[in-house]
Amino acid sequence: MKLNFVLFVFISSLTSSSLILAQQPYVGKATTDCGNSDKSTSVLGYTCNGQSSSCQAYLIFRSQPPYTTVSSISSLLASDPLQLSKINSVSDNATFQTNKEVIVPVNCSCSGGHYQVNSTYVVKQQDTYLFIANNTFQGLSTCQAIQNQNRLRAEDLLIGARIYVPLRCACPTKDQAAKGVKYLMSYLVTWGEFVAKISGQFGVQTESTLEANELSEQNDVIFPFTTLLVPLEVPPSSSQTIEPEATPPMRQHHQQLHSHLSLCCCLLHGLRGKRKSRNEQSKRKDDPIIDSRSFESVEKPLKTTEEDSEELLASIAEIGQSLKVYKFRELQSATDNFSPSCWIKGSVYKGTINGSLSAIKITNRDVSNEINLLTKINHFNLIKLSGICFHEGRWYLVFEYAANGSLTDWIYSHMNINTVLSWAQRVQIALDVASGLNYLHSYTNPPHVHKDIKSSNILLDHEFRAKIANFTLARSAEGHENEFALTRHIVGTKGYMAPEYLEYGIITPKLDVYSLGVVMLELITGKEAIDTSGERDVSISMSLTTIFQDENPKEALKDFIDSSLEGNYPIDLALFLARLIENSLRKNPAERPGMDDIVRSLSSISAASWNNRAPNVAPENQSFHNSS
Repeated sequence: MKLNFVLFVFISSLTSSSLILAQQPYVGKATTDCGNSDKSTSVLGYTCNGQSSSCQAYLIFRSQPPYTTVSSISSLLASDPLQLSKINSVSDNATFQTNKEVIVPVNCSCSGGHYQVNSTYVVKQQDTYLFIANNTFQGLSTCQAIQNQNRLRAEDLLIGARIYVPLRCACPTKDQAAKGVKYLMSYLVTWGEFVAKISGQFGVQTESTLEANELSEQNDVIFPFTTLLVPLEVPPSSSQTIEPEATPPMRQHHQQLHSHLSLCCCLLHGLRGKRKSRNEQSKRKDDPIIDSRSFESVEKPLKTTEEDSEELLASIAEIGQSLKVYKFRELQSATDNFSPSCWIKGSVYKGTINGSLSAIKITNRDVSNEINLLTKINHFNLIKLSGICFHEGRWYLVFEYAANGSLTDWIYSHMNINTVLSWAQRVQIALDVASGLNYLHSYTNPPHVHKDIKSSNILLDHEFRAKIANFTLARSAEGHENEFALTRHIVGTKGYMAPEYLEYGIITPKLDVYSLGVVMLELITGKEAIDTSGERDVSISMSLTTIFQDENPKEALKDFIDSSLEGNYPIDLALFLARLIENSLRKNPAERPGMDDIVRSLSSISAASWNNRAPNVAPENQSFHNSS
């Protein structure tokens, strides 16, 4: 008994000693799995293992609208505005440039076993725990920590409610203090960074930073939208923070391209301090997030001046289809110097080049994703990019001309009140869109997700055949069903975005399936599926569900179909299509059909529509094979 007692005391002393001397585990990718609160990570916060229960700590925040002023940032992050302005060497009413690293002094204290800064936030429309943690607070909190603090399910978040947001901070351990560490700074990792780079920025030994985060030279992988604890002997200074570069458009183009590349390459390899060769990197098998080949073909360095633009465009064109590089004067001539008479919509103009009409889109944003994808694909139902021009910081993209404009103009905007799309035309349009998406999902290498399917991004040619346009948000979809759970860049159109994307940031081909379901809903109802608040009109989809609960679904369906069709549609086919739409809008992506199944179903409906006969599968017996 005495021996057991001695062993117990000895083990207990070792355990308590290790807790005192232990530092904080790096959180890693745990932040993207909101349902997992694994306590072996720091996903709920850094443990109270310091020698003090409260201390002075620092956060790094990158100014983003609407949080760009001293007052807005200090309010968001529960910091004293006077201290914040002083440590950043700015006035108390200063406005920071976008992406400026801002030092935020905070009082870090122990609460519920974890160090934290207690901030609050008012829930806005479409907010989820993950969106709040990764978008608004940029990773200074986690969805697990916020939910744990508020004891509310994600679906119970109410617009206008004030919730508590525990910000990630920590106090030095006894071991760290003995080595001269007086402060810990929660540094917000972004694209292209690694431990040695961050340590050097603040004059800290890389080994100290690795130890502070329980990392090692062999395991030094870090990810964007996570915090890295930087041990400091003195407070950080504004001279150590990075100013956003006033880069010309082409430089931004280069940087933003690598942001996209980071989604695949940096998640696979981490942001490593040691540079490895391409061959060595491609052999890694320990992280299944995505294969490094996903964007390998676009990793050529981009030029930064207009003088080099033709070389840049030529190098991009070599990747895929041949593109014509236009001189700006050629496009001026084609559009009568971009005359209002040639204006189509937004920043798109109609031009006549070599006797043929083209659509010329003007933009000063990053177009690398769009260009590199469009030069590698070739499908009738995907808009064709035929030429490019770069002039004075702007890109000019020359596309094939769609004579009948966007689908929006034909289904609910009443711009064509004298012409109504027939039932067969509507089904053909849905089939065209599904065929284009199926090509993206299954026949491009790597597969891609469009991410922004909506009626305004579907163009109609002179024969009312559909062309999918606007590939700005398109993303590689190579890998597993639950990859890309990163929500910092959730973008798209409300009402068309799938629930798993809004809530968890998950991007798979099933995202496009959901969006296509909304478009098909608009096609058969003739109603805009987005209500005045910018949300999907729930009443439309709810009425779709009630149709199949009715004793006579065919009669119930008649009040659902666009009245402008005046009954000129086969009711059996309409019911068949309604069932397909309902399945495409399932909340669980695994329950939605794959795009190849949708193509087969729509092909059957389309053939039957043109031949005015019944489909070869009865709606009540319809089933879909769930392929991704």
